[in-house]
Amino acid sequence: MQRLMRKAALLMWWLCLCNTLSAQYYLRGEVKDEKNSPLQNVKIVLHSTNLPYASGVGGAFGIITSLETDSLTFSMEGYQEVSLSAKTTKYLTVVMKMLPFTASLQKNHLLSFTRDLQLPGQRRLVVADETYNPIIENEFMKTDKYPVMGLALNVDRASYSNIRRFINMNSQVPEDAVRIEEMLNYFNFNYIPPEDDSVFSVISQLTSCPWNTDNQLFFIQVCSKKINLDKVPPSNLVFLIDVSGSMDMPNRLTLLKASFRKLVQNLRPIDTVSIVVYGGVVGVMLQPTSGSQKEKILEAIEDLNAGGFTPGEAGIRQAYRLAQSKFIKGGNNRVILATDGDFNVGQTGEKELEDLILHMKQGGIYLTCLGVGMGNYKDSKIEILAKKGNGNFAYLDNEREGEKVLVKELTQTLYAVADDVYMNVSFNPRLVSQYRLIGFDNKKSALEDTSTVLEGGEIGSGHSLMAVFEIEPTLRNMNQTDDQWVKDEVGNIKIHYTKPGDKLVRNYIHRCPFNYKELDSTEKYIQFTTAVCMFGGLLRESPYLKNSNWDDILDIARTSMDDTNPLHREFLDLVAKAKKIYGNKNSRKRKKNTDPG
Repeated sequence: MQRLMRKAALLMWWLCLCNTLSAQYYLRGEVKDEKNSPLQNVKIVLHSTNLPYASGVGGAFGIITSLETDSLTFSMEGYQEVSLSAKTTKYLTVVMKMLPFTASLQKNHLLSFTRDLQLPGQRRLVVADETYNPIIENEFMKTDKYPVMGLALNVDRASYSNIRRFINMNSQVPEDAVRIEEMLNYFNFNYIPPEDDSVFSVISQLTSCPWNTDNQLFFIQVCSKKINLDKVPPSNLVFLIDVSGSMDMPNRLTLLKASFRKLVQNLRPIDTVSIVVYGGVVGVMLQPTSGSQKEKILEAIEDLNAGGFTPGEAGIRQAYRLAQSKFIKGGNNRVILATDGDFNVGQTGEKELEDLILHMKQGGIYLTCLGVGMGNYKDSKIEILAKKGNGNFAYLDNEREGEKVLVKELTQTLYAVADDVYMNVSFNPRLVSQYRLIGFDNKKSALEDTSTVLEGGEIGSGHSLMAVFEIEPTLRNMNQTDDQWVKDEVGNIKIHYTKPGDKLVRNYIHRCPFNYKELDSTEKYIQFTTAVCMFGGLLRESPYLKNSNWDDILDIARTSMDDTNPLHREFLDLVAKAKKIYGNKNSRKRKKNTDPG
């Protein structure tokens, strides 16, 4: 009997123990940011089991645990990690703080730093239903007060081909469509490969200013390293193609199909291509396919037809999901968006699209934007997507431009060698009294926001970028231009960048010697660069070029152009056409400016 009682007691103890071990508790709560906005998809690790969970819609979570008190870690890219101990009897509210970099993403971003800028009234030349971001030209800055100018670097070149489209239509160019830094990017001037393992090479030149003899021009050329084609990493490309009704024109979907066909011919077996379309519906037209299956890819491109509305937001989300599903670590993961930018379903505002693409790019996927069309072309929307999405931006006005961007300049367009690139130029006040950055003009909305910050861009393989300053020299500068007896430096340059897939910030430093030459004694590409700057200035009707005219540009371009370069010959032709379009108007303005009283 006693034996039976002992067995019964033992059984009861075992049942109690098992009941205790199997007891379940529930940790409930929500995750928010500092602005009290819910955070979805936050990674949550329960320490007792080391199992991962995630916050759901509205930032809510519920996790089963066998402990009354357990500990958790919350993590999300761009936010500070949070670890805490939690009781199952209490509802948790977890607040995650942004890292400084993430916080900067939610602000407006500048192309260059400008200070104490008085904003003029908005002016705009409207062409049909096209939209452009209003920009304000950089002014002169006093060196002793603001010795450092920062500017974001990128390979965007859409502005030049868009300008060409207007001029070839015998039309004036909207002033806000003229972005001089993109005009300079178009020519890829005088490429000089970096030495050894360097990502960049930099040279500078000081010369005379043809539109103001009292001032000088300061040129900075930045060249990025060129990737050996044999070592180009595999690509995971998603073609995101707008097939809405507005694309049903020869200079839109038909042009894009022809351009993509040329890109496909250069694909390798290690590359993967997918096609997502958005129009009447959003769908995957081609599942991820090896570059060796060119006929299959070309057939999918050929089957594209236009019709329906423009649900751009849904298309972007689908393309990024597909790119993420086939993500290649260490590879070139990129969405190529081709559109006229006329989004009319879903998130359509420029601020909404900016927020969307900032969220999408967190997965490490690049974005290349190809703009097409006229009349309803939304340059402002496509430019925002490219600049905020770790990307670049080109405008295709004909098949030749499509071949230039996607074939001849393939590595510059699709393969990044540096991310988040921006350059600080520090001027020497002993030689430079004032300076004005030509191009890199800021959006009006960014200048009006006191929280704006400078955001770097993406630089592709083998690119040559030009930055040009107009400077007012000091007496010391002017006195040494003949014999250069002073060894002062004009200034120094620091390029900040990260390598693709690596968040370590690196710096490249270059010191700028005093190497003044008269413009007609400088290298030909410096002279031609000057002509391009003047062309942009006259198109924008810049007050700084009021003493220049179209003939001045033609004279400089003719003496400095490379007759064998078709882009140089075309530039000369565009200036001659612009002279006919703008000539009378500019002549009247110059006469008015010179009238006494």
